[in-house]
Amino acid sequence: MSDNKADDKQFAVCVFCGSSPGTESQFIETAKSLGAELYKNDWSLVYGGGTVGLMGAVASSLVALGGNVHGIIPKALVSKEQTGTVPSVEEFGKTTVVRDMHSRKAMMGKEANAFVALPGGFGTMEELFEITTWNQVGIHDCPIVVLNLNGFYDGLLGWIRMAVEKGFISENASTIISEAKAVEEVAERIKSYKPAAGRFNLDWKSQ
Repeated sequence: MSDNKADDKQFAVCVFCGSSPGTESQFIETAKSLGAELYKNDWSLVYGGGTVGLMGAVASSLVALGGNVHGIIPKALVSKEQTGTVPSVEEFGKTTVVRDMHSRKAMMGKEANAFVALPGGFGTMEELFEITTWNQVGIHDCPIVVLNLNGFYDGLLGWIRMAVEKGFISENASTIISEAKAVEEVAERIKSYKPAAGRFNLDWKSQ
């Protein structure tokens, strides 16, 4: 993660999102716009390796502009999240097939300097919460941004506020996840990020 990246390596943003297109055309359009925003900032993309839904949209849009993309997908999900067995490098960038979900998340976490969540389902939420927990316990100190398109993440952000009120999340830790309401705000949140004061800063390197 951020503490083991070579200084001369391109800044990489990991995007969590659905392999479905959703019910509104704005979901796909926003994913494409995020790809363009990554290109604008000279950032590469790390993502779940799907070629359909929001996954395919964000990856193909960045590749079309000449950006770098690395998709990481478990072998079991190839038939579910890809339209073919071997995605076109010219359309979706580099693809790495891994053994399982844990390997996928570990590789995404190792390569990324920042994390962004677009709308998605259970898988997107699971990835978002795990990477948030890793930040809280000090495994990484990378920015985490949810793109709250049309209030998609209102429920999640409300739950965080309630968990703070009920004493399960500290006020300081509640800022680990930041909110962007438009694609243009995503880069701003990443660039202005400061590690939350509520992080545990545990020593994982000696384990």
